[in-house]
Amino acid sequence: MDDVKQLVAEIKKRNFKPIYFLMGEEPYYIDKISDLIEDSVLSEEERGFNQMVLYGRDVSVEDIVSSAKRFPMMAEYQVVMVKEAQDLARSIEKLSKYAENPQPTTILVVNYKYKKIDKRKSLYKAINKIGVVYESKKLYENQVADWIRRVLSPRKYTITPKAAQMLVEFLGTDLSKINNELEKLQIILPENTQISPEHIEENIGISKDYNNFELRKAIGERNSIKAYKIVNYFGDNPKDNPMVVTVSLLFNFFSQLLHFHGLQDKSPRHVASALKINPYFVNEYVSAARNYPMKKVSTVVATLRDFDLKSKGVGANSVSQGDLLKELLVKILN
Repeated sequence: MDDVKQLVAEIKKRNFKPIYFLMGEEPYYIDKISDLIEDSVLSEEERGFNQMVLYGRDVSVEDIVSSAKRFPMMAEYQVVMVKEAQDLARSIEKLSKYAENPQPTTILVVNYKYKKIDKRKSLYKAINKIGVVYESKKLYENQVADWIRRVLSPRKYTITPKAAQMLVEFLGTDLSKINNELEKLQIILPENTQISPEHIEENIGISKDYNNFELRKAIGERNSIKAYKIVNYFGDNPKDNPMVVTVSLLFNFFSQLLHFHGLQDKSPRHVASALKINPYFVNEYVSAARNYPMKKVSTVVATLRDFDLKSKGVGANSVSQGDLLKELLVKILN
């Protein structure tokens, strides 16, 4: 995130580069940086003649170069935005000729989502000399809760660890989706609010009591009554609680628990660092480790691998999701 801050700071100082090549698996930052350039370089009056948006599916690299070589009209710069440039993946390398000698009064922004160019080839080397090549990497699931907290902080909001985890479990690692939900909450809640599980449930529709986070906790505590209640709820609402997601999250939990058992230093700080979890959740692993010795954890991990296949229809086509979850719970808790 530091490289994003630095890039944003340079754009705000109007230290512009002739080419911004924004690529990678995470579209959130590609869109944010692109929007910032779109809003920052030209005044509203200048944009009519000097800001052009092209789409990769509709143009060729030659069209892009032709547009980039134009001169601005009554403005210091012209901005050429190329969106969905990944549609030009087969020919994008041709842009290297322009990158070797770019038009100094043009700011060319290339949004190359979900892919990246080869850093060994001439296009990357040419842009890297005179412009910016930014790779937006997908965050790992255990990094997203911290990202949520960092995003909320300058907006004058905080969030509880459980509420952040609920968002991650419901929305995955899609930062754009998570940010959209956070922006909805900001419209509803006043500044300086700590976003709680209740706020998430009331305004986003994620149950604070019947979710994968609570199921994992109940299983870790061997609270069979609570676990079966959650599983029954999942069985009644399969579209909102797909089994493949539940199995994946439980597999990650028990894999981390296996790692926990192998740690020499089980101090909270070291556990949080080694397992890459929020310190808030360390006690959950300590409690689960008491209830599941290493041998049992290994058995559960193997069981979850088997049920991962079943959740995808392998060998269990006629069994409902609810029945599969109940069977899985019996195998874990017994």
